[in-house]
Amino acid sequence: MAGTRRRATMLLAALLVVGWLAVGALSTPYPGRLSEVATNDNAAFLPADAEATRGERLAAGFVERQTLPALVVYARDSGVTDADRERASADAARFATVPGVVAPLPPPIPSADGKALQVIVPVDNAEGDRTREVVRDLRQIAGHGSDAGQVVVVGGPAGLLGDLIEVFSSIDGPLLLVTLAVVLVILLIVYRSPVLWIIPLLAAGLSYALAALAVYFLAKNDVITLNGQAQGILTVLVFGAGTDYALLLIARYREELLRHHDTVTAMLTAWRGAAPAIFASGGTVIAGLLCLLLSSLSSNQALGPVAAVGIGATLVVMLTFLPALLLIGGRWAFWPRSPYVEHAATVGGLWKPVAHFIARRARLVWVVTTLVLVALGFGLTQLGATRLSQTELFTNRTDSVIAQEVIDRHYPGGLGSPATIFTLAGAADRVAAAARAVPGVAEVRTVPVDDPNATGSEAGPGAPGASGGPPKVVDGRVQLQATLRPPADSAEAEQTVRELRVAVHAVPEADAVVGGFTAISVDTADASTRDRNVIIPVVLGVIAVILALLLRALLAPILLILTVVLSFLATLGLCAFLFQYAFGFPGVDASFPLFAFVFLVALGIDYNIFLMSRVREESVRRGTRSGVLRGLVVTGGVITSAGFVLAATFSALAVLPLVILIELGLAVALGVLLDTIVVRSLLVPALTYDIGPAVWWPSRLSRVPNHPDGE
Repeated sequence: MAGTRRRATMLLAALLVVGWLAVGALSTPYPGRLSEVATNDNAAFLPADAEATRGERLAAGFVERQTLPALVVYARDSGVTDADRERASADAARFATVPGVVAPLPPPIPSADGKALQVIVPVDNAEGDRTREVVRDLRQIAGHGSDAGQVVVVGGPAGLLGDLIEVFSSIDGPLLLVTLAVVLVILLIVYRSPVLWIIPLLAAGLSYALAALAVYFLAKNDVITLNGQAQGILTVLVFGAGTDYALLLIARYREELLRHHDTVTAMLTAWRGAAPAIFASGGTVIAGLLCLLLSSLSSNQALGPVAAVGIGATLVVMLTFLPALLLIGGRWAFWPRSPYVEHAATVGGLWKPVAHFIARRARLVWVVTTLVLVALGFGLTQLGATRLSQTELFTNRTDSVIAQEVIDRHYPGGLGSPATIFTLAGAADRVAAAARAVPGVAEVRTVPVDDPNATGSEAGPGAPGASGGPPKVVDGRVQLQATLRPPADSAEAEQTVRELRVAVHAVPEADAVVGGFTAISVDTADASTRDRNVIIPVVLGVIAVILALLLRALLAPILLILTVVLSFLATLGLCAFLFQYAFGFPGVDASFPLFAFVFLVALGIDYNIFLMSRVREESVRRGTRSGVLRGLVVTGGVITSAGFVLAATFSALAVLPLVILIELGLAVALGVLLDTIVVRSLLVPALTYDIGPAVWWPSRLSRVPNHPDGE
């Protein structure tokens, strides 16, 4: 009977492996095709109820096609020559013939110092991701025939968007290769086996292929939205979390092989022991990520479902394909350190002394570690003191960054990307006067009837100064363009827009609306603050419910949540110090705290789930304090390895030339290491040991007396 059952199980495992490998073969092309269904249109990320969104809708009535300006700058330190003027005019005529450019173009705008010319090229906003090709064509035309004394660059909102799309479109290959290399090296170090590392890496690769397949078709059919940021995070998240789950199951399987002669019995026992923790861990991450759907920013809403699909695919593969593959491999997969019952070794290694130390000094350990984390958290006051401007997103000096630097030297910073003001026609003069009184506003002009390029989406062309002709009136409204003195993507420009809104909103019977490129940044930052205040409590509540169901207690989940939040605050404090003094980053993106919280708390709680689910299992047999020590000893090695894997995979984001993804990768890596080394290894075991059985309140286990301390 036992033999028949064993053969049936092995046959089922073989069928599962063959079936999954077939799925993997079908899914293999889709990781490389994700960029086909990704969108990186900034306008698509606006909050639906923001003032800038209302400005977008009003702007649509003033033009046949909404545009995004590319700014082509011709600069010469010795002064612009007649040849430079002729060349700029000739180039403008050639720009107008590029597909995606909305003609006619306004004439080149000379700078006040006589050292630069600027051509504003309206790019059709409907081009979306094709903006990259339009900008590439403009750069090819502008770069032809430059001499040594002249600087010719293409920037502005369209140039910036083109550079961003270029980065996101090229991240797949390098990021995947770096992630694979990092995971491979760590697995070789952990297992010291020429065979075993193949199994978790193959399972993680299959998880990624399956996730890419699902995301591709969901995005193609407009069920979810994929952008470059979510695409990059999906890669490291799936490989990091997938390898973590694999390490946990493999470690439990090896442990059971030391107790059971039959590999099938060992695997079934290991699966029953590890699967609840893996499922709870994955469920926690999925629930935390789906909370991003509560965001008012579509960029945040896009990340949540994409990453959740990745974790869901990983769970399915790791709980079916991985155990089947391990079962077929049997003890041979662990060669040259194959585990046998007669060769059973004592588990624990370096973790036995740690457990003994906690048993002797539990209160001292948790008090000291808490104080250390609190001290690190004080650095949080410096985080977000400065925010990244659009041109500070890159680690290298792209053409759009260089162009903005040239524009800042020779023009009012907001030229080419003005704030757009829509007001009732009868109040236009009063609104214009109020706008001119704002210190950061260089000039205000009324859009006339005969201006064919009145405005685009985020900005419109046009030189500062008054323009002739009666104003264009649409549905009783006129449009004003306010050129800002500071660069349109700077913190100073955002403050100017805030002051501008206060000024024009105060004009009676004007119903003024301020939109434009800078206004989008203002409303995005405000929405990020709102999202942080709404989503963080929801994530904590969802995780607390999952922990309560898993541990069948209320006090333990509350304590675990508090330790992870403390770890999160300490991580942000440490990041603030490192970002400013070690890496020299100019600031952080408005979305950084929320993304860091979701990933750090959702992923950081994983290690507490792995530990405390085993502690509870051991507590039922041994008593709470003995269960804490035993749980720490048997899970210490695998959880530490899992933490290093996840930290290393997120560190792979550092290869990308985008500051926001580098900062997020470093924050998650540092936070995971803090959770693994300090919180899970010292704080949680010591706190649980000190509290004793009461930690399981109000379950019946809280009333079971402790067994004698020991492992």
